[in-house]
Amino acid sequence: MTRKHLPGILAMAATVLASNILVQFLFGQWLTWGAFTYPIAFLVTDLMNRLYGAPAARKVVFAGFLVGVVCSLIGTQIMLEGDGYTYPAVTLRVAIGSGLAFLTAQLVDVAIFDRLRQGRWWRAPLASTLVGSALDTAIFFTIAFSGALSVIEPSNDVSWANETLPLLGVGPVVPLWVSLGVADWLVKLALAVVALIPFRLIVSKALAQRAVA
Repeated sequence: MTRKHLPGILAMAATVLASNILVQFLFGQWLTWGAFTYPIAFLVTDLMNRLYGAPAARKVVFAGFLVGVVCSLIGTQIMLEGDGYTYPAVTLRVAIGSGLAFLTAQLVDVAIFDRLRQGRWWRAPLASTLVGSALDTAIFFTIAFSGALSVIEPSNDVSWANETLPLLGVGPVVPLWVSLGVADWLVKLALAVVALIPFRLIVSKALAQRAVA
């Protein structure tokens, strides 16, 4: 691990920690605030992959994963107060779900990106992010909020997330967490397209600087 990887590691760790906290707060009816911060992790991974290769990207993923998990576990010990209740900044289920989803999705992202890296510049980051985002959403929301997995953290009341409602207000009746997951995934899809702009700009600038050096 070299100093050139440090910005990626710090960005990854900060993204995971912030998303673990923000995913517990709703933005509107179907989204959590974490939906807007977590996609940054895929941008960081793809940038490291394009600029330094798959091995470097995996190192940043593992380092960011470890730092993020440690920070998240610390967050489980920090108690917050609101509406007359005391609750942890990060619940254990959120920490576990985030860690497993992050590691699985990011490693798949790295593998797909590396396989497609010789194609058109947008193909690898877009395809890898779309597949990684789908995996991340499915794993995280199931572990963090499904009533079937309450055994993971019995003291954590997730009944609010298991209230049955029409999917996104218009579809079949499903637990609320399913709608939150679908909405989260749709936001990730949109941001995957938007992220192509900073990806292209940062890569172009970095390669130009290398050429000058």
